[in-house]
Amino acid sequence: MIVVRCVQPGDVDALVALAHETGPGLTTFKPDRDALTARVERARRTLADEAEAFEAGYLFAMEDTATGDIAGVCGIETEVGLEQPFYNYRVSTVVHASRDLGVWTKMSLLNISHDLTGYAEVCSLFLSPRYRTAGVGGLLSRSRFMFMAQFRERFPERLCAELRGHFDESGASPFWQAVGSHFYQIDFNAADYLSSHGKKSFLAELMPRYPVYLAMLPEDAQAAVGLTHRDTMPARKMLETEGLRYENHVDIFDAGPVLECHVADLRTVRESVLVTVRVGERAEHGEARSLVSNTSLDDFRCGATFGVPEEGFFLLTPEEAAALRVQAGDTVRVLASKPRAKNAS
Repeated sequence: MIVVRCVQPGDVDALVALAHETGPGLTTFKPDRDALTARVERARRTLADEAEAFEAGYLFAMEDTATGDIAGVCGIETEVGLEQPFYNYRVSTVVHASRDLGVWTKMSLLNISHDLTGYAEVCSLFLSPRYRTAGVGGLLSRSRFMFMAQFRERFPERLCAELRGHFDESGASPFWQAVGSHFYQIDFNAADYLSSHGKKSFLAELMPRYPVYLAMLPEDAQAAVGLTHRDTMPARKMLETEGLRYENHVDIFDAGPVLECHVADLRTVRESVLVTVRVGERAEHGEARSLVSNTSLDDFRCGATFGVPEEGFFLLTPEEAAALRVQAGDTVRVLASKPRAKNAS
């Protein structure tokens, strides 16, 4: 069974290897052993309630229990911007008009914003190409929402997700080349590295002090604002089915879109249910599938299997129960893969 679980100190080597499979722009998951070791330790302290609010965050690994292979990773930052500012650009509109000249022009501006301070952030989502088959990416991403649904009290009211922005065929960010490169005087990867390691003071020191008029940028840079990287489109679609929406905030480096919503409005929070485990063999199974997680904080595990809850129970095979670390009579959280009908109670 493929499960998503809390990371452990012994995962660091596998996480470093996995991070080498990523491309540019995934700020929060770099192939840096020291940084990943610190990230795993920070997640441990968060689970143990030993982390300060500004540093609290969770990290999860996707494991193929048949082989022990680490196939993916995802994370949640509990409250962004509490120690160092959480920078975004807000895309706003300004109108320039002259009655005497008969001129009326609507233009888009980029303004430095701290609007998302205090939001939870889902981040660090990466699935190895070796495991990119139907349903696996959805399990990896939605496992975070299963965790948030189970431990709702550990998170604020609002949630955001910064998505990787557009890169051209040469691997360059048109937006970075048109804006950031002129102010920071370092390449994209260097700026990305510094930001991912918490060294963000250079942003406030060097970033543009005034709004940026999009019309003054090259056409390819204008087109990149709010555009999602092609490899990140499946993740965006999944997040949108959960209820997150683009609300005119973009990343300051590559202008990738930031999606946001209230945690209470997440589909997983609204529709997942707590039921009792039954353990046994399935005589047969249909097409209906569900996500299933245990209710343990420090040994949280989430997987996907066949079936839906029936009369307050959910059937797991012995192998599935072992992978999720549950037994008959335990409580699990279940989310049916098919969304509930809008008129359902």
